[in-house]
Amino acid sequence: MQPDRRTQQVFDGFAAHFEGKPTHLAIAPGRVNLIGEHTDYNDGFVLPVALDRDVRVLFRPRADRRVRLYALEFDSWTDFDIESPRRDDEQLWPNYIQGVGLALSELEVPLNGYEGVVSGNVPRGSGLSSSAALEIAAAKAYLASAKQIHALSGPQIAKAAQKAENEYVGVNCGIMDQFISTLGEEGHALLIDCRSLDYRRVPFPADTSLVIGNTKASRSLAGSAYNERRAQCEDGVRRLQSVLPAIAALRDVSSTQLERHRHLLPDTVYRRCRHVVSENERVQATVAALERSDFRLVGQLMNQSHTSLRDDYEVSSEALDLMVESMRDHPDCLGARLTGAGFGGCAVALIWRGSEGDVREFVRKGYAKRMNVWPEIYISSPSAGARVLPLI
Repeated sequence: MQPDRRTQQVFDGFAAHFEGKPTHLAIAPGRVNLIGEHTDYNDGFVLPVALDRDVRVLFRPRADRRVRLYALEFDSWTDFDIESPRRDDEQLWPNYIQGVGLALSELEVPLNGYEGVVSGNVPRGSGLSSSAALEIAAAKAYLASAKQIHALSGPQIAKAAQKAENEYVGVNCGIMDQFISTLGEEGHALLIDCRSLDYRRVPFPADTSLVIGNTKASRSLAGSAYNERRAQCEDGVRRLQSVLPAIAALRDVSSTQLERHRHLLPDTVYRRCRHVVSENERVQATVAALERSDFRLVGQLMNQSHTSLRDDYEVSSEALDLMVESMRDHPDCLGARLTGAGFGGCAVALIWRGSEGDVREFVRKGYAKRMNVWPEIYISSPSAGARVLPLI
C-alpha cells in the first residue's frame, strides 16, 4: 500500500520502536450521531455515521500470547499476557485493549499475541467515541494476528468491545459506538434498533457534508446527568404501564399515547419521556427524508432534536447552544444539534457540500466571539467502518 501522510507517521513510529516490518494495519473510525440522542438506553433508534478520523494499529503477530504496543500520542508502552492481564492504574488506554482480549477469549476465539504501534486522531473526551475506535481496532488486530479475521460477525465484535468497556474498563456505555465503528460504510449512515440490534445502512446525500464543532467545554456533568435521566425514563415507563401494560420501554410509546396519559407523570418525568418518544419518531422521519433526498427536512429535524434536548431533556449548555447558533447562522447550514451525552463536547451540522472551508472559518470565528474560546472544527462525510489491511 502507498501510505498517506498520517499512515507514514505510524510506519515511522513502528520503525523507531521495532526491528523488522509490520504485517497488518487495523483501522477503526470514530463516529458522530446524526440524530437519536438518549434513545439507546430506552430501546430506541439511533442514526450514527462513521467519521474519517480513526484509531490505527500497525502490527505483526507474535509467536506467544503477549501483546506489546507503543502509543504514539501518549509516548507510552503496554506489555501484557492475553490470558492474565493486569489493569493499568497509571494510564487508561491499555485497559481497553486488555478488556477486548478477554472478551474475545470468552467467545472461544483462539488468540495469539501481537506487537506494534497505536495512533489515533479521534479527539479524546469530545464525545466522538475515541474509546470505541480503540477497542474495535484492537479487536481487529487480535483476530488478524490469530488468522481468525472472519471468525466473528460485525455485531459479535461490537458486542465483545462493549462488554470490555462495561465490565473491564467500568464505563456503562451503550452499543451504538462499537456498532458504527465496526459496521459503518462510506457514504451511508447506520440505522440501529437498540433493542433487537437489527441495523441497515441508509444512503447519505453526496451533495452534503457534516461539520462537527468541538466546544472545548467540560463534559463532567454528563455522567451524573446520564444516571438521573435514565432513572426518570424508567420511572415514566413504570407509571405508564398502569394504563399501557404491554410497554417495556419508552420505545413502545407513541406521542399520542404519551399526551393522552401525561396526567400520570410528574412534569419533569413527562418532559424527559416526551424527548425520548419524539426523538425516536424524528429518527424514523430522518431516515425517510434521507431516502427521498429531502435534505431540508433532515435539517429541520436536527433543529427540533436540539430544542428537545435543550428544553425537555435539559442536557445542553451555554457552549453547545452557542455552537449550534454559530452553525445555523451560516446560510449553507441546513440544521444543527448537539451530539453525544450533552453538557459539553460537540455539535453537528448538515451543510451543502462545497462550502466546508467557509463554514469552518465562519463557525470558528462566530463561536470564539461568543465564548472567547477557539473551538476545533472537523469536516467529514460518512466513512468506512473498521478494516484490516495486509501489508505483505
